[in-house]
Amino acid sequence: MVDKRPQTEQERAAIAARFGAAEEYDSAAAIQRLVSRRLLDRIVRTFGDRKPARILEFGCGTGAFTTLLQERWPDAEVLATDLAPEMLERARARCGDDVAFAVMDAAAPRLAGRFDLICGNLALQWIDPPEQALSALYGLLAPGGLLAVSTLAAESFAEWRQAHAQEGVAANIRVYPTRSSCQKGWPANAIGSLLQAPFGQWDFETLVEQTAGGLAFLRGLKRIGATTPVAGGHPLTAGTLRKVVSRFDAAGAALTWDVAFGLFRRAPRAGVFVTGTDTGVGKTFISACLTRAWDALYWKPLQTGLADEAGDTPTVMELAGADADRILPPADTFLAPLSPQAAAAAEGRAVDVKRLVLPMRQPERPLVVEGAGGVDVPVAKDLLLIDQIAEFGLPVVVVARSGLGTVNHTLLTLEALRRRGIGIAGVVLNGPPNPGNRAAIEEHGHVAVLAEVPFFENITTESVKDAARLMPRWSCSEN
Repeated sequence: MVDKRPQTEQERAAIAARFGAAEEYDSAAAIQRLVSRRLLDRIVRTFGDRKPARILEFGCGTGAFTTLLQERWPDAEVLATDLAPEMLERARARCGDDVAFAVMDAAAPRLAGRFDLICGNLALQWIDPPEQALSALYGLLAPGGLLAVSTLAAESFAEWRQAHAQEGVAANIRVYPTRSSCQKGWPANAIGSLLQAPFGQWDFETLVEQTAGGLAFLRGLKRIGATTPVAGGHPLTAGTLRKVVSRFDAAGAALTWDVAFGLFRRAPRAGVFVTGTDTGVGKTFISACLTRAWDALYWKPLQTGLADEAGDTPTVMELAGADADRILPPADTFLAPLSPQAAAAAEGRAVDVKRLVLPMRQPERPLVVEGAGGVDVPVAKDLLLIDQIAEFGLPVVVVARSGLGTVNHTLLTLEALRRRGIGIAGVVLNGPPNPGNRAAIEEHGHVAVLAEVPFFENITTESVKDAARLMPRWSCSEN
């Protein structure tokens, strides 16, 4: 059985030593170069017109991906790191003096400052547990920064494993996570505060390499240094290895690379977006509680229904006991109690989406942004609220009723957010405590219930003050 315990420093050093001794790495790393271009394409699409000023690369190897970063953003400050000093010297010879180099363990990076882009190509699979490195690296991102990685998933080298299985032996190569476990793992189970939940998700691509046979595959692994024995594995006898190679060659000698790409954004400022499973679930009440608990700023971008009420902005100001300078004016307001799109149409106009820009006043102070209705409420033509949530980039607090029907509605909302790669801070249940519903939401939604707020017959400043004590502390979210 493969040992799943965390790597020791000695094991990490052994991996680095084998890669450091791989002087023929570049001649045998064709797939690595292909994957690096796939990763760069994803990074470029995510950044759009933005340009990263500071870039950190981990596991840079001989600098092939570093060169691509240099070419794409020649004005950026690039720090390329690796655990193997010998690899860094080869990368330095390739990239020149325009790149800074340093020995660094990605599982425990100790660097000053923040980076707009942190990336690593096919390096993460050598770190156990990978979640440790992802969380540590994410902590080095600047506001709005991007963590981008490629790594291997479970179906990689399936043909080689099958050849071993046909001989009744186990392949002495690493076991990679399944696609499902990637999706349910980091960042859903990120180390650190839920209130800093990353935006992003994993996507996958299958590449097929036509090798020159099993022996050529093994020689290629040796040339790139990927020969560290699996903990608990056993080397094959020469006779058994010949049989495995024969099986592999007879099956066509093709190899599958199951590549996972993970791109995760840090929020551009401190804050959360408060949405609900439906209208009338208590978003404004909970927003007031969070505003009071965190001494936060408050912003309701789109306010409808002003023909019948004063609106949520003055309500939160009163309930939270907030000074006027903590309450930001809406981007647009409407009279009819309808969705923003329908309310605007009733007035013969449309929502001006150019005004929906996330406020950056006091960016280190929490900002509570309250949505309108649920995540699929229409905002404008071809624009739902969930699209705007994704654009703002703040982790989401989902407000749900505690009673009958809440599990279905809450799970559907969580699923919709995750499909868009939107970070989820957690769920707040509003109403009489219901332990069964809480347990079901946490188990099936893979999310934390941040608070359970009991029913208040009258919503007053005092009830908000009482409920605010149940909210998670914002200070616990800081790295």
